[in-house]
Amino acid sequence: MSVVSYTINPDYTYLRDFLESVPLFFASSEGEVLQDGRNLIKVFTAPDGTRLNIKRYHQPKGINKFVYSWGIRKPKGKRAYLYSDILLSHGIDTPRSVAYIEERHCGMIGYSYYVSLQCHYTHKCYELGDAAPSMYIPFAKALAAFTAKIHEAGLLHRDYSPGNILWEQTQQGYQFALVDTNQMHFGHISQRMGCRNFARLWGQKDFFSLLAREYAAIRGFNPDECEKQVLAARRKFWKRYMRKKKDKIKFNLEL
Repeated sequence: MSVVSYTINPDYTYLRDFLESVPLFFASSEGEVLQDGRNLIKVFTAPDGTRLNIKRYHQPKGINKFVYSWGIRKPKGKRAYLYSDILLSHGIDTPRSVAYIEERHCGMIGYSYYVSLQCHYTHKCYELGDAAPSMYIPFAKALAAFTAKIHEAGLLHRDYSPGNILWEQTQQGYQFALVDTNQMHFGHISQRMGCRNFARLWGQKDFFSLLAREYAAIRGFNPDECEKQVLAARRKFWKRYMRKKKDKIKFNLEL
């Protein structure tokens, strides 16, 4: 027996008919595909013109099927739906949650869908991989301040990677938004935790050194120690990454 449940943000109940049909039309040729891998992300335009980002999570397998089905841990889409409001309440920009949809078959979780507003930011941090100092210096200062703000609020994105940090440059400076926020840690963020959080970013060694020292200054940490921890975490992550996916590195990685 198949059952589909819907959690809809009260502010978007006027889209109920559209949202309740998501499992029926999502796999069709409709929508703009943003990512097609283990999870599938598409952008659709709702009947009222609202642009919606819909992420379909793969059906969990093995032990995870029981972990998510029995409520031992919240499914990723459910966490993303809940965490959006937490981030926004702390002044951290992220797409607003619209709905969470879950399919179950004989009580076991199948596909699940997270629906949010489509983020209007157009840039990702991949663009800073081989950026010149004239660009990466102001960007690094802004990103360090943004990261410090997140951490001071007791929030840590566990997948703080180039594709999950979106940005725009405005007259007021650089603006940032977080996406793919189902992996969050809530609580005090220590110096060690904060410094290690930069490891996955793309960029030259000098870019990371500047990030570390700016971050340390804002949070009241020792700049030399912070730089040492950031570079060590970066070196450890990218050495491991190179062993598996060296061909995917699109910037000059100096370790």
